[in-house]
Amino acid sequence: MRVLLVLMLSVSSFAIEVGGTLPPLKGEFLTGREAVLPGASQGKPALLAIGFTYKSRFAVEEWVKHFRADFDKEPRATFFEVPIIGGMAKMGKWFIDSGMRRGTPKTDHEHVVTVYSEAGEWKKRLDFKAPDAAYLVLLDKDGKVAWTFTGGYDAARYVELAGKVKELVSR
Repeated sequence: MRVLLVLMLSVSSFAIEVGGTLPPLKGEFLTGREAVLPGASQGKPALLAIGFTYKSRFAVEEWVKHFRADFDKEPRATFFEVPIIGGMAKMGKWFIDSGMRRGTPKTDHEHVVTVYSEAGEWKKRLDFKAPDAAYLVLLDKDGKVAWTFTGGYDAARYVELAGKVKELVSR
């Protein structure tokens, strides 16, 4: 019983929850510069669109497309696409990163953070169940989690996200 309680407490300490602070998410921008979120958001609300598989990029890109349509000209908000790559794929880091650099406009290289470590821990934190989904985390300017969602693009959920972003930038 005691072991089960300790296990339950350690799993719950991983969870990303609204109101909690995002643990440091360390990776590298496509420019090659080190990135640590939430610090890289520079005190702005930030949408983190996280994916764990190649197919998840389609959900991530769809969410980001809508976010950019509404907030690209809003200097008080930002976003990051965050592919978290684990397992044997880590061995292809150079190949993967160079492919992403070729497929991403240079102006967006500081909006893509590739992460090649702690994939298992981040899957636990985000309650990973849907491999090809986008795992969305909206941070406030202090790095606290303000909103989360997992899934493909959903217009009603996007309205919820956009409303939350507008609220955060007006503070």
